[in-house]
Amino acid sequence: MIKSTNEFYERVPKDMQDNLRYRSKALMLAKQDKKNAEEFWMMCSRDLLFYVNMFCWTYDPRIGTGKLPFITYPFQDDALLDMNEAIGNHDLVIRKSRDMGASWMLLTVFEWRWHFHPGQSFLLVSRNEDYVDKPGNPKSLFWKIDFIHEHLPGWLKPKTTRTKLRLTNESNGSTIDGESTTGDVARGDRRTAIGLDEFAAFDVDAGYRALASTRDATKSRIFNSTPAGSGNAFFDMAHKNDTKQLVLHWTLHPDKAKGLYKDEGGKQRSPWYDEEIKRCAHPQEIAQELDIDFSGSDYQFFDNEVLTNIETTVCKPPMAVGELEFEPDSLAPTGFVATPRGRLHLWREPDFTGHIANDRMYVIGVDVATGTGSSNSAMSVADASTGEKVAEFVSPNVRPDELGKYAVALGRYFCDANGREAYLIWEAPGPGRNFGDVVLENGYRHVYYRENENKVTKTPTQTPGWWPTKDAKRALYGDYRRALQSKEFINYSRPAIKEAKEIVFSSTGWVTHSRSVRNFDPSGARENHGDRPTADALCCRGIIRRKNTSQPIDMVEVSEGSFLWRRHVAQQRIRDKQWW
Repeated sequence: MIKSTNEFYERVPKDMQDNLRYRSKALMLAKQDKKNAEEFWMMCSRDLLFYVNMFCWTYDPRIGTGKLPFITYPFQDDALLDMNEAIGNHDLVIRKSRDMGASWMLLTVFEWRWHFHPGQSFLLVSRNEDYVDKPGNPKSLFWKIDFIHEHLPGWLKPKTTRTKLRLTNESNGSTIDGESTTGDVARGDRRTAIGLDEFAAFDVDAGYRALASTRDATKSRIFNSTPAGSGNAFFDMAHKNDTKQLVLHWTLHPDKAKGLYKDEGGKQRSPWYDEEIKRCAHPQEIAQELDIDFSGSDYQFFDNEVLTNIETTVCKPPMAVGELEFEPDSLAPTGFVATPRGRLHLWREPDFTGHIANDRMYVIGVDVATGTGSSNSAMSVADASTGEKVAEFVSPNVRPDELGKYAVALGRYFCDANGREAYLIWEAPGPGRNFGDVVLENGYRHVYYRENENKVTKTPTQTPGWWPTKDAKRALYGDYRRALQSKEFINYSRPAIKEAKEIVFSSTGWVTHSRSVRNFDPSGARENHGDRPTADALCCRGIIRRKNTSQPIDMVEVSEGSFLWRRHVAQQRIRDKQWW
């Protein structure tokens, strides 16, 4: 492992003018005597921070000529050493506010090792080739490395070969290469380290492919980025407990943190921060560029503060975890059986027989998946009177027909005092078709019927299930959002609230889960595809329907043989024959 001794760094002054004078004196001494130059070279090779603060320059077009001596702040000293320590040992995620010098630091560490240590092989990756290597573009990674070399004294420069996307140190055989995210990055390579700059800005699929293709190429992948929402590979890496994290928050910067204070909500601010937020176009920009806030950097549909408050003050572990048992033919529930890895979580405690008190009316919302493991099927059960979520069923591996049988049994388990099954609402298209067939074929009739959107009264149609359109989905989630804010819907499920934080506006105007934009999903079944929030929102819609509309004709008590009874039978035949 290559370490920096830092044995010479303490000699270097940090005041700008003192530093420039010290640099000038060192250059004069090196010019006067070759042995001095050799001594400085040795000192640079052993001490990364000495090299940076004595001989490296950076570029900032906002200041004069743009050329500035690289004089590090204390937080940058720590960051440089952390980056160097990661190389050859482990992955490192750099979560940062903007303008903290992270890209310059990463490139300087790579250049130092390439410069002074033989056999090093580095790869720089960005979202397109122009950001990797484009002449005259200061945003380009290789442009920054070229800038460092251009401003080194001649006696400190190694003999190099520079070609497009490649820099070779002819003196020791070390190399720095560049790639964009097109194709499989580093597939088949062997590298000392790979730097992935602004990783959150990578195309979603490209980000996950880069994770997969670089895994075997090196022990050290350094992911450097501001956040950009939750539905990307950078978010996943930043939230892995076993991956080392380096957080460069603006409060670490002495100039930005001058006058640091806390506002009424306890948030850290400063005069610099207050001026910066005035210049930001929207809250997402503040979250992304300044606060290192992953959830806030998405175009969130739900209010993050409301959800966070629910998560900390309302959510609680379920009272019971297990499975609902039922007769395979009649689908009559026989009781709840506790099991540690059960799919059914209850916030109403069953009695000793495994049954729930049937003194309430319940609603069940269902998001139906294919059952292939790519996403979860989810069912949410709520007390229609109190708005409390009382149960949750989640599984990625249950087929729509099996889920339909489970839903029928669950609806009969959560019956009211009159033995009436729970009110059932599900997303009808796709796998919901098979689900709905099974529900109706098993005689379940207390269900949601599609609303006539062309009528002010939103009267039910003859088509069972909820059907999504862009406007219908926004309305569905909008009702759920208001119910959470007003506490008309009380959600005890922490995983459901966490998923709700990742519901966003897509670029096409749909309301969707941030991860649903993936075409490439290397993980198989995932915990987060927005399935729980959809089931919760449907459940909320069912409560609203039950409160604001009269009962469907099939639930009205009528005398057998009456006109109303005959009309009901005829309507039901139409539903059964023409449904779908």
